[in-house]
Amino acid sequence: MRRGAGRDRSADGDRDASGGYDGKSSDGRAISSDHDMLLGRRSECDALDALLGDVRTGRSGVLVLRGEAGIGKTALLEHAIRAASDLTVVQCAGVESEMELAFASLHQLCAPLLDRLGRLPVPQRQALEIVFGLSVGAAPDRFLVGLGVLSLFSDVGEERPLLCVVDDAQWLDDASALTLAFVARRLVAERVGVVFAAREPAAALEHLPQLAVSGLGNGDARALLGFAIPFVLDAQVRDRILAETRGNPLALLELPSGLTGTQLAGGFGLLHAQSLSGGIEESFARRFEMLDDDARLLLLLAAAEPVGDPQLLLRASERIGIATTAADDAEAQGLVAIGRRVKFRHPLVRSAIYRSATAEDRRAVHHALAEATDPNADPDRRAWHRAAAAERPDAQIALELERSAGRAQARAGLAAAAAFLDRAAALTPDPVRRPRRALAAAQAKFQAGAPEASLALLAVAEVGPLDELERAQAELVRAQIASSQKRGSDAPLLLIRAAKRLEPLDAALSRATYRDAFNAATWADSSDEGAGVLDVAKAVLATPSPERPRPADLLIEGAAMQCTKGFAAGVPQLKRALTSLRSGEISDEEQLEWSVLIYRTAVDLWDDESWYVMATRCVDLARGSGALPVLHFALNARVVADAFMGDLAGGLLRMGELKTVCEVIASELPPYSPMALAAWRGLEAEGSELITATTEQALTRGETLALSAADWAAAVLYNGLGRYEQALTAAGRAVDYQHLGFSGWSLAELIEAGARRGELERAADALEQLTARARDCGSDWALGIEARSRALLTEGEAADRLYREALDRLNRTRVRTEHARAHLLYGEWLRRERRRLEAREQLRTAYEMFTAMGVRAFAERAERELLATGERVRRRVVETRDELTAQEGQIARLARDGLSNPEIGARLFISPRTVEYHLHKIFAKLDISSRLELSRAIPSDLDATAAV
Repeated sequence: MRRGAGRDRSADGDRDASGGYDGKSSDGRAISSDHDMLLGRRSECDALDALLGDVRTGRSGVLVLRGEAGIGKTALLEHAIRAASDLTVVQCAGVESEMELAFASLHQLCAPLLDRLGRLPVPQRQALEIVFGLSVGAAPDRFLVGLGVLSLFSDVGEERPLLCVVDDAQWLDDASALTLAFVARRLVAERVGVVFAAREPAAALEHLPQLAVSGLGNGDARALLGFAIPFVLDAQVRDRILAETRGNPLALLELPSGLTGTQLAGGFGLLHAQSLSGGIEESFARRFEMLDDDARLLLLLAAAEPVGDPQLLLRASERIGIATTAADDAEAQGLVAIGRRVKFRHPLVRSAIYRSATAEDRRAVHHALAEATDPNADPDRRAWHRAAAAERPDAQIALELERSAGRAQARAGLAAAAAFLDRAAALTPDPVRRPRRALAAAQAKFQAGAPEASLALLAVAEVGPLDELERAQAELVRAQIASSQKRGSDAPLLLIRAAKRLEPLDAALSRATYRDAFNAATWADSSDEGAGVLDVAKAVLATPSPERPRPADLLIEGAAMQCTKGFAAGVPQLKRALTSLRSGEISDEEQLEWSVLIYRTAVDLWDDESWYVMATRCVDLARGSGALPVLHFALNARVVADAFMGDLAGGLLRMGELKTVCEVIASELPPYSPMALAAWRGLEAEGSELITATTEQALTRGETLALSAADWAAAVLYNGLGRYEQALTAAGRAVDYQHLGFSGWSLAELIEAGARRGELERAADALEQLTARARDCGSDWALGIEARSRALLTEGEAADRLYREALDRLNRTRVRTEHARAHLLYGEWLRRERRRLEAREQLRTAYEMFTAMGVRAFAERAERELLATGERVRRRVVETRDELTAQEGQIARLARDGLSNPEIGARLFISPRTVEYHLHKIFAKLDISSRLELSRAIPSDLDATAAV
């Protein structure tokens, strides 16, 4: 390094450690970072003080300070820290060079609190231990990590209010940013405050409360400039500086630094002004050049070392041979402070120093840092430094990076794993290993949500000498990217090709790929743009069957046989699969992976017991593992089951949880469960709106599964309302989707609507299809619906026998709504047969069942029939709880059902303290004083109707 030309500190003034100044502003206020109020920042300081006041009184607060480099965000954070002397304060800062290291910033923030991990629920504690490298285990779902951090912060806040300060949030690693955003959105009553500072917030922080920090007013800017320059400036030069800095405090302090009085007085030093941040960096670079070689090298070491560990800096400087006095020289220039942590005056100091260094010097300091880093305590940062120091490909470094990727993946750090593998591929000298590592990096990039980067790495991998399995894996990644980006396009065809290629190489992966192709094709069963369900089914059956088929093999083959050879052909295998699945002959992980096909199979076979058991188990497994994307699907499936089983109260409760999950994972609410609930509840306005919106969106996206679901829901809704022509039209469309799950249910709706409209021939054709399917299934649900539907088209004693058979069979099932409909239809038939007393008995039973379940439209239909028999209906009086919000209603019902505050919090992704906060409000609204009184205040049999 070239030795500096000397030092000029005349422009530094009486600057304190944080960059403030002692003196007065233009309006007489103090200018000092040691005072409570910063120059020109009264409103910003007031906002921070108000947030701290809320935290002290038990209300959480979140704020993102947003503004350009040097605008004073860090000074405002320091004001908040000083004002929070009675709070527990934890801090972290994003570091640009650490953006690829998963949970690096979060670990820094939580490190002082980790002695409390033992107080968290076990799944949350284990999740945090894994991502922080304190233990090993399967990578936890990131939302479980978020819930663990929320619980940790809440636990700290119980004893003493907590303030979390996050500087340079634009440089947070993705995992930390997403986790902190999750926590910030869920804070309510935890006595926790979180303040971020960022130039431009990361996407994860965009929807949090923001406070824009702008430049100082002209008077304050002039006062600050006066303290930065210890002599009188020409008025025109001063005005130019004020105009170009736009009130940016750091620019006002730093741009004049290093310029001579002559340059400033005449304005000659400003002739080559550039962008504001570039100008500030240039100012720092000028001061950096004034230092001698050792001090500059020490600062470059500190700039390349993101942790801020002074001991590590000392060890690295000794390896390079830097003089011990270099630290004093660097601190004297005001660029860095070395105490318990190494802290630069501003992040731009770090970037200015690092960017101004030569490549050779950068490699030298990274090499020293790698040598000084403990390979056992911090192997990943050591590998990263070694990679930055490498001049050419290096097999050993590439191997270390590959190992680091494995550790990152085990901590759920997919982005970090992808970064390590990407760099490992670049540093691999072996032309055989390089494409393999590029392929591994491509797979990790896709899993981390970076499909474009994945495609670029695939292009690198496919140029190399991959073996057949690796080429098949590359083809699979391309297919998975297509499937994730556009449902129903060419994704099924690409997945079929990948599955075929994998058949002789990896049978299990091939089957799983066929499953994914089946699911992808199900969303849009059309071959116009690619492969449809039938194409997938043919491809599956063209593959050899395993000698010892597992439940998953039976599922995929049975579904394929139904599509190609008729419904009956696949029933035996599918029944065997469901029996095995219910008995637990499959791992929890496999059940979650195959949950979509499991659910579809149980529905297609009209197997209500398997439907209920497997949907419930899937919800429990997804909740327990924190796999929110799977829970998103599982809750949707369970709510539809709740609607059929007459548990509309439970369905509404789980719908609330599903909405929370959708909010947490930033996903749309799937339309199937809301439509099912609205249809069975008979909510005409809400149901029609949902059905119309779903239909429009499904047509736009080409999602025929959603179209069939909307038509089925419309048929149920309109049959309940007695508008049979509309029900007939909707059911007629739904039955045309033979392979999409709702056609079987829609046959029964078509028969009922057709019988009521006099479309007997059309109803008879549907009955023939339903009969064949029901007898193939052989379940009481299927045969009960078949008997009920046949009775609608039969007369005399035969009809009476069929209705009684339907009641007997459906009484043995879980589908209470269909059982109640059998009572209703039998009662309607008896009334037309002038058997009034018997009709009243059936209609009264139907009315009471429907009313208890909250099935409004069918209840009103039963009521009209009862009135027609001459019986007056005694209406049930339901005390609604409209004063409770949706979330309060969820909490009240879960508490009534015996869940503890931590259990409710885990279910709804809020802290136990927030649950307690809401319960106090609930008790006040319901005029009760304890959880024991919730059963009286919200009876379980009134849940569904109370929510209408």
